[in-house]
Amino acid sequence: MPGPGSCGSSHNYQLGSDVGEQLKFTASTTTTTTKQAVQQNHHTKQSLQPQQQQSAAAAAAAASLSGSNHNYPAASVSYHRSPEGNSLAASTATVQYPPPQQQQPQQFPQPPPGSVNLNVTVNVVARSVTAGTMTTTTATTTSTTTLAPPRPMQKVIPTVVYLMSRIAVHMEIEGTAQCPAQVMLAAALGCEELGITNKLLAQSVFGLWMTSPLLEVQLKPHHRPYAVRVAWSKLLDKHSHGNELEKLSDEPMTTLRRNVFFSRKDEEKIKDPRILELLYEEARHNVLLGRYVMEPSQSIMLGGIQARIELGPYNSHTHTTSYFRENQFRFLPAHVAKSSSWSWLPISQRSSAEVRLLEQFKRVPTTATTKKLMRKYLEFCWGLPFYGAAYFHGQVEQPVRGLMSLMQQKDLPVLIAVNERGIFVIDQIECTLLLGLKYEEFSWEYAKPSNVNDPECLPCIFLQFGAVENGIAATKLMQIFSRQAAMVDALITHFIEQDKRRKEQGGADVDQAGGLADNTYVEPNPIKNNGIGVLSNKFARLTLATFDDEGRCIGQTGSLSISY
Repeated sequence: MPGPGSCGSSHNYQLGSDVGEQLKFTASTTTTTTKQAVQQNHHTKQSLQPQQQQSAAAAAAAASLSGSNHNYPAASVSYHRSPEGNSLAASTATVQYPPPQQQQPQQFPQPPPGSVNLNVTVNVVARSVTAGTMTTTTATTTSTTTLAPPRPMQKVIPTVVYLMSRIAVHMEIEGTAQCPAQVMLAAALGCEELGITNKLLAQSVFGLWMTSPLLEVQLKPHHRPYAVRVAWSKLLDKHSHGNELEKLSDEPMTTLRRNVFFSRKDEEKIKDPRILELLYEEARHNVLLGRYVMEPSQSIMLGGIQARIELGPYNSHTHTTSYFRENQFRFLPAHVAKSSSWSWLPISQRSSAEVRLLEQFKRVPTTATTKKLMRKYLEFCWGLPFYGAAYFHGQVEQPVRGLMSLMQQKDLPVLIAVNERGIFVIDQIECTLLLGLKYEEFSWEYAKPSNVNDPECLPCIFLQFGAVENGIAATKLMQIFSRQAAMVDALITHFIEQDKRRKEQGGADVDQAGGLADNTYVEPNPIKNNGIGVLSNKFARLTLATFDDEGRCIGQTGSLSISY
């Protein structure tokens, strides 16, 4: 029996074209990815404008939350940090608000010329990585601008932007409720203290995200973070899988993260050490969270590099086995680190995680600089197929056989990762890859359930891809249930259209990852189809329907059924 979300069988999801014709799929027909036409009453498509270069995750709030542009004055902000650890030196950056031609003067009528003082206060909370202490500094800058006689002060709402480097930036900006995301992004990145040489590049590399355990959305430049925060409960009702209690207690944060649309090829060319440091800190976060799945030995290798960056060169008196046993969760994902229930044992086996982590830490050359180590860490992550992806929550039906089919089985929660290379379905419990496909390897379809009033029926994404079983080419069909399926569909559509435009402009020799074409580019960590290892497609763990080259259904598992 199916779990929640699968609705008994997939006949509740009606495809727009004849299924028998749709499923005629061979390896020779996968060189381009196309979407079948769908009936308007059962399928909804969302378009994503590439020039906006922002995630479709906030599309639901865009129409209701985006208003007219406002006439913002220029603002100066200052950042400070304590001299220890993540030390900050005092400096000032000027952020220019939207240009006059993009403004609507009727929002703020222009009074006669005059002079007014503008005060913007920014507090930065820096947390020491080693000591765990917290320091707070405040800077207030005053700029005199010839604008007009004093006008009513627009309401200031304290705002916090969190960096992945354990730094919280507190901002107080006039007219906070109308302040667009691009202004807050420029304020966070434009400070000279951060040491970013190319600030315009940094604004392309990073974006503002609104994130919580239930939902993660990248804000478009014109989105107003305050308005998105106000509408957060509505977004959760529409796009999250949480229960009512989880939704009530959910508290989102405005964070600075990598722009999902920024090319990995362009990222590899970055020389600015501060930008690379911010990228390293985000990659480290995804590794420790288990989102960048990899073999345990690779996790330990990266953990050794991280330990060398944070702890400095090896010291036999301080960096002992017991130290790493107590602090292994700081450097290793939870599924790789030793269970905390056994951490009190004074003896560690040779193959234990803390011993291997210490050995890897010792191997790092003492002459290696922090800059080189961070780039080394990033270079490995760049080779992961799902690097830089946007993550969505979903669930898939687990295949059951024998007597287990008589018992009701819950669907398996999964993470759906989408980036410029393809789509990847990750078991978030075991932190392993279930299915990974490049765009040229699959076709897809977004569908809504026929009964939209049934809360147990979720929107879904159908994935159709080729496989070889017992030497015979076949076609597989997989169904992924997710309240965020529309976001997944929009993001895939964007990358597919981007690839088409690139080829039309004469870039046919460039692949989805921004490297050379498939016949010359070698993936550092290719996805295998043997089901062995973390980075392999595991068809045996998926509920699939199988079709021959004539579109006939020759096998199916679970409740997945196709009528044609």
